[in-house]
Amino acid sequence: MFIHLGGDMVVRAKEVIAILSRDVQESSNLTSAYLQQEKKRKKSVVISEDFIKSIVITDHVVYYSPVSSGTLKKRAVATSDLDLQLEEKH
Repeated sequence: MFIHLGGDMVVRAKEVIAILSRDVQESSNLTSAYLQQEKKRKKSVVISEDFIKSIVITDHVVYYSPVSSGTLKKRAVATSDLDLQLEEKH
């Protein structure tokens, strides 16, 4: 299944490593350093220049999303629940 990150961007739920609030980047030196390292190592995609509310880390890309981390987490849980229901039927 997929998670809609905002705009016209979707990612496979299986690829998501972490969903972080943008505030974490500013409040933690360790997280900030990690994200800087990931920016250098992986491709970065800013979905909306106007609003960045969350950071989604996948295997190959770091996404800066206009959707809040809480909303993205709810979408990820809903996707996971749907996957489980589909597996049970097969």
